[in-house]
Amino acid sequence: MAAYRILFLGINYWPEKTGIGIFNTGRCEFLSSKGYEVSMITAFPYYPFWEIPAEYRGKWFKDESRNGVKILRSFIYVPKKVSTLSRIVHEASFLFSSLLRALLVKKPDLLFIVSPPLGLGLSAFFLSKLWNIPYIFHVPDLQPDAARDLGMINSNLFFDILYKIEKFAYDNAAKVSTLTPTMRQKIISKGIAAEKVLLLPDWADPLLFSLPERNGALKFREKYGLEERIIVAHTGNMGVKQGLDIVIEAAERLKEKKGIVFLLVGDGADRRRLEEKAQSLNLPQLKFIPLLPKEEYLALLSAADIALVTQKKEVGDIVFPSKVMTYLSAAKPVIGAVNKNSEVAKVILEAGAGRVVPAEDSKAMAEAVGELAADAQLRQRFGEEGRAYALRTWQKKKVLEEMEKAVEDLLKK
Repeated sequence: MAAYRILFLGINYWPEKTGIGIFNTGRCEFLSSKGYEVSMITAFPYYPFWEIPAEYRGKWFKDESRNGVKILRSFIYVPKKVSTLSRIVHEASFLFSSLLRALLVKKPDLLFIVSPPLGLGLSAFFLSKLWNIPYIFHVPDLQPDAARDLGMINSNLFFDILYKIEKFAYDNAAKVSTLTPTMRQKIISKGIAAEKVLLLPDWADPLLFSLPERNGALKFREKYGLEERIIVAHTGNMGVKQGLDIVIEAAERLKEKKGIVFLLVGDGADRRRLEEKAQSLNLPQLKFIPLLPKEEYLALLSAADIALVTQKKEVGDIVFPSKVMTYLSAAKPVIGAVNKNSEVAKVILEAGAGRVVPAEDSKAMAEAVGELAADAQLRQRFGEEGRAYALRTWQKKKVLEEMEKAVEDLLKK
């Protein structure tokens, strides 16, 4: 019997090193290793720098192959400056080009759609009817709720359209999946049957569970002149949702604590503004470090004493940043400056992995940093509890096998 063909459709994929692309890549490559014929229609890589690498520029389409997966890239507009309007054009360009690309592939047996962009729900419906096949609609980010809660769009008419597209995509999917129990309940509350909504979480990099055995921490500290200092690190995307002003403000409050250094590691649409703000405040104990190669990133995690998760106070149950899994798996004590009702807050407290302080409250963050910086035993306890929770919850093999079961169940119907 010929292998089942699965077509993934999503905007992010390898070689992007942060965010959704890592998990899209992992899912595709896992199913390919299990004997499925897997193709991925995706954009040219751009995230988190918002810049397409030179080798991919000036092309409408490009086909590649990696670890058994056919990668079918299509055009995407990437703005130099990210705004609400430019982001809409950015996503729309991929919706049209990816649909065109999909019409050229051999009929698959199953579609696996990863949203955002939300508009892929319309593509999913059209393609599923054209080919008479089911689709899974995977939602790592509740995009309309995020846009509303963060005040990114002020048009009620536009929100009405977004929510209608969202409901349409959910209603016509064979299954809807998401990352956390809270996000699952949010989708069910929109009128989707509970038995239709699956929990398909992301996973932690297996290397993180043995991180203390790695010897890169000392070299990392030496490279950045941090030998004896307490390292407080935030890693990953620097965007609006992260609300990273709080880190700069907490660093200013702790300016006289020479033994504490803050690191903002990564990139994103808000990085330039954040750097300018930090420079205006003259904070030598706050350093910006660009996105790191994997080995150096692991060395950073090994060296870090405290890890930060920050979100705007409006962000509640609409996203779950993968850095939470990373920090807990790496046995790092966490300070979460987040909405108290968010999934992030629930996980940190349930795991016993650190402190939760109010979102955007730099005074509370500074106090929590001071507390953990002064207590090595508390840091160790939080780290150990967090890792134990991660081992129970986010092991890659277990998570991907659960996804494969969901795929198999649909293909056999």
